[in-house]
Amino acid sequence: MELLTGIEVRKTNLSKINEVNFENLEFGKDVADHMLVCDYSNGEWQRPLIVPFANLSLSPSALALHYGQTVFEGMKAFHMVDGRINIFRADKHYDRFAKSLERMCMAVPPKEIFIDGLSKLVETDKAWVPKKAGASLYLRPFLYASEARFGIKISDEYRFIIFTGPVPELYAKPIKVKVETNYTRAAKGGTGFAKSGGNYGGAYYPTRIAREQGYDQVLWTDGRKNEFIEESGSMNVMFVFKDVLVTPPLSDSILDGVTRDSLLKLASALGYKTEERPIAITELEKAFRDKTITEAFGAGTAAVVAPIQTIHINGIDCHLPEYNQESILNQLKQKLERIRRGSEADTNEWNFII
Repeated sequence: MELLTGIEVRKTNLSKINEVNFENLEFGKDVADHMLVCDYSNGEWQRPLIVPFANLSLSPSALALHYGQTVFEGMKAFHMVDGRINIFRADKHYDRFAKSLERMCMAVPPKEIFIDGLSKLVETDKAWVPKKAGASLYLRPFLYASEARFGIKISDEYRFIIFTGPVPELYAKPIKVKVETNYTRAAKGGTGFAKSGGNYGGAYYPTRIAREQGYDQVLWTDGRKNEFIEESGSMNVMFVFKDVLVTPPLSDSILDGVTRDSLLKLASALGYKTEERPIAITELEKAFRDKTITEAFGAGTAAVVAPIQTIHINGIDCHLPEYNQESILNQLKQKLERIRRGSEADTNEWNFII
């Protein structure tokens, strides 16, 4: 796709890249030099700009601050073995972004602004893309209701922003999770499938309780009777039962994860059987008793895969076998990494190379 000639770039003269320790990154701490900004007003999108990263100025009555009209995406760009830079599955991320925005009654930026804006921004800050294995440049497109009006209404004005930052590998070590049967992340008919800010804020309290009890995350269950597994923290969740990769089916309470979709396709390519079906808590308990569960892991953009060591179910800690390089989760992670870095053929045409 041709870059938009309308994207003006106003470069900073004060880069902060030399202040960053790329050998010891912290997730979410460092932000690259520039950001893309594009406003929606009077029923149309204005010209996008790439400007130095800076604080925002907005009215205290901006609708996003009061009524939750805010949506974000999480993506990554990778330094490839041949020196080029790859934005992974940009099209899929745009489709999910648009779906989330439509659910929240928000204006959807044209795909051209999203894709070309990402490409131009990453090109502008290409020196920020880490070369270290496992590290990447995290991309955060987000959109919020900017109209200054405190009456409850659908906003008529929005601001679309993309910023980026270098991040390390997340959840490299196996984690402990607790099956949550009291609090609910999302209900049928709600916004659980959308990347809306409120979905994440509402998850903080039960997650904090779980951490106080010695667990890293919660394993969310359905909002009706808390009988079926849905997600792991802010990620999709996958299990391996007798060499079959199983994950809950997509619904209006489960996020359509890009990593989830990628891993399912790669598992099939590696010859593993996959199933998308409901997984009851009772099935998990039986699988542990019968020793038919061999792996469990979260799947998401930030972590790629987050291996699970322990699952707390109804007062009992259930432990999984140790993982090794032959574990299905590691096979999938390594294959995905090779594709994104360009050392293995991208037969699915997932890479958007700039």
